Amino acid sequence: MTGVLALVGGGEWQDGCDFDRELLAAAGGAEVLVLPTAAAYEHPGRLVEQATEWFAALGSRARGLMVLSRPDAEDEANVAAVRESAFTYMAGSSPMHLRSVLKDSSLWQALEAAWDEGGVLAASSAGAMVLCDPMVDPRGGAFTVGLGLVSQLAFVPHHDTWSPDKARRTIELAPRGVPIVAVDERTALVRQPDGAWDVQGAGSAAVFVDGQSAGLDSLPG
Repeated sequence: MTGVLALVGGGEWQDGCDFDRELLAAAGGAEVLVLPTAAAYEHPGRLVEQATEWFAALGSRARGLMVLSRPDAEDEANVAAVRESAFTYMAGSSPMHLRSVLKDSSLWQALEAAWDEGGVLAASSAGAMVLCDPMVDPRGGAFTVGLGLVSQLAFVPHHDTWSPDKARRTIELAPRGVPIVAVDERTALVRQPDGAWDVQGAGSAAVFVDGQSAGLDSLPG
């Protein structure tokens, strides 16, 4: 049975992200391993510091694993750290860079294996986008190939600041029958080990299938 999966709409590690307490509980209070890969060119160290402060306030610990380039994703020590992690959190920024670093890498295989065996996995913004397939292309709102941890689902972060024009384009171009989930910042779409989905945090989420509003029961289990 897989572990808990949280797809966060951005604004991670801030007031309102109360779902992090439940994720910690699901992981048995384990240390949180933070991957700032998507922010490789945007001060990844600052993200790790933010996560460290946030989880310390929740009574836990976080540490960064600086997987910033393709060679880092093949480094044996990094791969082992992810494989052994009970709670891994992927930060946001550039989904295209994140995908290029992780696709078909040893570290990606370790991440899949850890989650498949019950580990908790959270991913925010770009991280959440990349875990799904198809993936929304941030350059224009159309679709491209994601990593496919969750297939037949597309994720749109920052729903509360989503451009109406881009929203319309994304919904119109969505592959037929594939749910598009748009999630607010400081909000998580959470998949439980039994395949059930719910929305937690400060905001809300919207689901669209074939251009029409839909419910969480339309998401893949």
